[in-house]
Amino acid sequence: MDEQHPAAPEGPRTGVATVDAVTASIEALHDRPVAEHAAVFEAAHDALRRALDSDPDAGATTPLED
Repeated sequence: MDEQHPAAPEGPRTGVATVDAVTASIEALHDRPVAEHAAVFEAAHDALRRALDSDPDAGATTPLED
């Protein structure tokens, strides 16, 4: 990056891949035209809503009991 457009600091990570991908997409906004920002925020909102509505235990495995 140059002095006019310094790199944005990396934001916090949650360890939840879906949420971290949304965070990364928002962090990348400084590289995109302002006209595209609304679409990125709408997509982020939709992705976060899906993550919140999903079953956190879906796909989780539990150890078998003896």
